[in-house]
Amino acid sequence: MYTSLADLSDSQKEEMVASLACLLVGQNGSEEGITADSLKAVADASGNSLSPAIATLYSSVASQVPNGVKSYMLAPGGGGGGGGGGAASGGAPAAAAAAAAEPEEEEAEAPAVDMFGGGGGGGGDY
Repeated sequence: MYTSLADLSDSQKEEMVASLACLLVGQNGSEEGITADSLKAVADASGNSLSPAIATLYSSVASQVPNGVKSYMLAPGGGGGGGGGGAASGGAPAAAAAAAAEPEEEEAEAPAVDMFGGGGGGGGDY
């Protein structure tokens, strides 16, 4: 696992810079779209370098994304479950008595049917 940019090889760092530049330029939504020049400009502004070949490759691929690069940057969700309920207060014995007073309902079992639609007994049509 990498813990620093210094741990990345030059090619890995260049790929990461190109990817992040694509996201940044794509999020901006410029009229020209994602171009090699715009990717190089972002890389230069961040103090990194991007070769013309990588900039051209990434701009070509990013410009072919059907809904644009913004489709990879969805709005953050507020998902996640709520917290657990608090501990029961002193009314626990009353709740247990109320639960014991309710009669339990029995579920009726479904009739036995084999996979060919016949009854549970043998000697069906099949």
